[in-house]
Amino acid sequence: MKWFKHVHLRDILLALGGVFLITLGAAFNNRAGLGNDSIGILYDGLRASMNWTTDQLGMASNIVNASLTVVLFILARKYISIGTLIYFLPYGLFTDINVALYDMIPYHDAFFVRCALCITGNLLLYVGISMYVTVDIGVDPFTGTVLFLRDVTKKAYRTVKIVFDICLVLIGFFLGGKLGVVTVVAAIVAGPIIQFLTGKMQKIYFKKDMETVQHES
Repeated sequence: MKWFKHVHLRDILLALGGVFLITLGAAFNNRAGLGNDSIGILYDGLRASMNWTTDQLGMASNIVNASLTVVLFILARKYISIGTLIYFLPYGLFTDINVALYDMIPYHDAFFVRCALCITGNLLLYVGISMYVTVDIGVDPFTGTVLFLRDVTKKAYRTVKIVFDICLVLIGFFLGGKLGVVTVVAAIVAGPIIQFLTGKMQKIYFKKDMETVQHES
């Protein structure tokens, strides 16, 4: 398959590291109880509607990601790549690991500890997204869905993304997902922070590639 070519082990490992940090942020947000980001609230909503415990958040995320991937495979196969598989295949397992990790932290039920863990989790989530974007080996199921909707509606990506995120929040909320201060703050600060971190990481990442090429030549 063409989409397996030109992918280095370093890219895969960095993408997996990014996915792990993304799930850490989602798990910490969920367990802290101060609200979820636009994607996390959908996972939480499905979990709540099925009467599953927070320990089963990974199962809910697997169902959502797998469903979106199947839809993309049927309707917009060009947006399916090795990056899509790297994102969603370990997502549920990583989420379960990080939910358990949160519960191992002393005094995790205390309000100030919850706030600190929430802030830490969100920052690591943004770092994880930036790592995943930097390696540029494909898109996650949610981004692929936004790109597909952009193609269908002929609207600007930014417009489609905003409407899509609002729909995720509404669906997640009505399913029983936790809506809170994190949801609002993430909607405001996530974009600029991720853009900043991605720019810095790309400079470092591609600078190493250039140095390697110059050394080999």
